[in-house]
Amino acid sequence: MSRSRSVLSVLMAFASLSLLLAACGAPATDQAAQPSASAGAASAAPASGGASSAQETLVFAADLSDQISMDPAAVYEFGGIQVVGNIYETLVSFTPGDPALKPLLATQWDIQDSGDQWTITFKLNEQAKFATGRAVTADDVIYSWGRAIDLNKSPAFLLIDIAQLKKENMRAVDPQTVEVKLPKSASPQVFLSILSFTIGAVLDKETVMANAGEDMGSTWLNDHSAGSGPYVLDSWERSTQNVLTANPNYWGQAPAIKRVIMRNVGEAANLQSAIETGDADIVQDLGAEQVAALGSNPDVQIVKAPSSTLVYLGMNAKSAPLDNPDVREAIRYAINYDEIVNNLLGGNAQVVQEVIPAGLFGHTGAKPFSQDIAKAKDLIAKAGVAEGTEIELLVTAAANAPGGVEWGTLAAKLQSDLQQIGLKINIKAIQQSELLTIYRAQDAQMVLILWGPDFPDPDGNVTPFTNYAANSIAWRNDWEAPADLTQIGQQAALEQDSAKRAELYKQLTERVLHEGPYAILYQPTRTFGVRKNVQNFAYDAADTPAVSFWLLNKN
Repeated sequence: MSRSRSVLSVLMAFASLSLLLAACGAPATDQAAQPSASAGAASAAPASGGASSAQETLVFAADLSDQISMDPAAVYEFGGIQVVGNIYETLVSFTPGDPALKPLLATQWDIQDSGDQWTITFKLNEQAKFATGRAVTADDVIYSWGRAIDLNKSPAFLLIDIAQLKKENMRAVDPQTVEVKLPKSASPQVFLSILSFTIGAVLDKETVMANAGEDMGSTWLNDHSAGSGPYVLDSWERSTQNVLTANPNYWGQAPAIKRVIMRNVGEAANLQSAIETGDADIVQDLGAEQVAALGSNPDVQIVKAPSSTLVYLGMNAKSAPLDNPDVREAIRYAINYDEIVNNLLGGNAQVVQEVIPAGLFGHTGAKPFSQDIAKAKDLIAKAGVAEGTEIELLVTAAANAPGGVEWGTLAAKLQSDLQQIGLKINIKAIQQSELLTIYRAQDAQMVLILWGPDFPDPDGNVTPFTNYAANSIAWRNDWEAPADLTQIGQQAALEQDSAKRAELYKQLTERVLHEGPYAILYQPTRTFGVRKNVQNFAYDAADTPAVSFWLLNKN
């Protein structure tokens, strides 16, 4: 069975972000298969005695310090999505490397122009069932999406604002048929793409409601699961590890890996040690130094793949002196982007300065900023900012930023660059969860952080970065973009002519580069260490879990 995030048909080039690796030189083949009519409840029982063998257990080590929730309606961080994407399923999906939208819990869908609305009808797979053994029904789908809307957590804007989905416009026609009506101001294709993200996950209504409490089950779902995917959540030890076990009632092909231990390891040196000793089977986000050290190890493969992530500096547009556009422009000119990419990251990234990453439709390749201290000082003087003006920079205490550099080292580099134009940057390193809480409350003056699109369409970045009402990145940086700029983004999302759409994104990019409260620093390459006995490793930047554990096996 193919399970992943969907890709819009206009983004054929995005398929190149898929990377498949088979250890020991064997070809990388997709081990997952569509469930047959006789699939029933595929057994995923562990080895005899109830314990998984070493061959059936996989240890994945990465920086998972951003984990806040395991509720599909609330999860919005990479570490949490990695877990949830292996537990829950969505109606639609795609196979890594193939941009064509594929059925998952739905067998088919139909889009009809109903005059002033779009009508989208989904037929569910009658074989699909939850880990409890109960069948996945249209009522579960309606409940899950309605619950996400009611909770209105961080990812809810994708359904509420982007898809413009309303609870009253969803109905279960029968147990296997879901009907949704969208206004003509929403894009059906973008809606389908959104549904492949974790916000579109289908939960077992009966199980969640039995444990709902005042928060509709969010607290309970942090330590339990209610999905139909290949795995169930065995435990979440905060800040330490997640343990997933194979779903005993999985309706597809049972995964070869019966137990997945996801360990929170931030230090690059510790990741290197773990993969060298075999304490981990896969490690994520190695730095250049670790890659060099592991290059001659016959037991480890180094796997590099493009990422759609952007690492950026966010500046609160209502906090002095950052409320002055000239100060923000000066900061952009003060940064030495080439030194960050070539020296700190060892070339493990590319300089990208616009809000649409390379690989997505609408990316222009514009890079107007290179370090120009004289120009930056002129802008600071124009803004009337005194020498030694202090600005607080929040950075996660977790070790590695994407690309392999330590967050603290990257922050120190920015501090050094900005000192050259008379700004005193006070670095405050805190836990990622605390940083996110402060940032989301608009209380961060300056923050060093990352962002990856929720679905591989430019609107997955443009709306968060430019639409204040979306309650996402523009909101967090307290930037109310000019109305006409926001309208350009909205118009581009709906435009069906690709040439016109590209021109709209070009206009938007040029303005956000200079008007926005961001300094986009780089787009990283993601580097993994994979033990040679791990087969069918797959990484796709567009994939909901990024690494699909059910595809893997060990020899």
